[in-house]
Amino acid sequence: MAKEKKGVRLEHISKIYKDPKTGKDFYAVKDTSLEITPGSFVTLLGPSGCGKTTTLRMIAGFESPDEGEIYLGGEPINALTPNKRDTAMVFQSYALLPHYNIYDNVAYGLKLRKLDKATIREKVTKILKLVGLEGMEERMTNQLSGGQQQRVALARALVLEPGVLLFDEPLSNLDAKLRVTMRTEIRRIQQEAGITAIYVTHDQSEAMALSDQIIIMNKGVVAQIGTPQEIYYHPANEFVADFIGEANFLRGPLTEKAGNEGTVMVNDIPVEVTGVANIDQGADCTLVLRPESAVLANQGQLPCKVIVSCFMGSYQNYHVMVGDTLVKITDFNPKNKRIFAVGEQAYIRFDKEIIHVL
Repeated sequence: MAKEKKGVRLEHISKIYKDPKTGKDFYAVKDTSLEITPGSFVTLLGPSGCGKTTTLRMIAGFESPDEGEIYLGGEPINALTPNKRDTAMVFQSYALLPHYNIYDNVAYGLKLRKLDKATIREKVTKILKLVGLEGMEERMTNQLSGGQQQRVALARALVLEPGVLLFDEPLSNLDAKLRVTMRTEIRRIQQEAGITAIYVTHDQSEAMALSDQIIIMNKGVVAQIGTPQEIYYHPANEFVADFIGEANFLRGPLTEKAGNEGTVMVNDIPVEVTGVANIDQGADCTLVLRPESAVLANQGQLPCKVIVSCFMGSYQNYHVMVGDTLVKITDFNPKNKRIFAVGEQAYIRFDKEIIHVL
């Protein structure tokens, strides 16, 4: 689809706003450097106010960075207006033209570029087939479902053949089931078109399902960049571990260490761990244990008391106390397993390799 796959590079980008209440300046984005490879699907993920949308708007040209430079395909673009950048944006609100049919909505940008009618028809027909709206050209946008409107918005951006496609929380107005369908479609279309995509969301599952790489932002700075697997299994800090999926945190000192293996004392109980090569012996550690990475058993590493035991069909949901620490466990396929009742004593069992040490 795209004329050329283009990457995006941000070099020490900052955006400063004035707080309307205090009148003081604050960094919405602070000293951020990123490299987005051509043809990849990258998601900016984080809580409200973390700087993800501001970053996207700076790439699009709707905001100007106060510090730093943005490059698109090696070309500095800070001075270019949005229409002069080789980008196209898919908005949260779709921003469709209500008095136009599907064909005219999609063709609008091409008409502004003064392309001839035959070229416009060829390009629009090709894009509508790609997004699954073939044969619906005459339908008015107010007669469309939310999912169909989203496809029109996507087609209108893609037909311009931008080097980079930008998404600003495009699925947030759809119901949960349609969101799952549409995110699968967006990923399929992006891969088929071979286009570089930068996508903003606060939805973790959306980010995991769509992305080659996830950029997690917190308070205007990048907390971690990595594949969905890297971020889930090897979070850089507690914020990332807690933001992506559910996580239990167990704390204690690293009392023994031999190379990459060691022992952490949790509630005065020795727990064997790996991945401690860069941690000093005697240092306080935080162990990240995902709920699905552990089971309850008659024997295991950590004794606990069951305070919640709830059958959820595909899994048994447990809340247990390890001393004063609450630990959540998702024990899948419980049919032929012993089910522990509230008030019982049990043990948490897990593979030492599954624990991530911070």
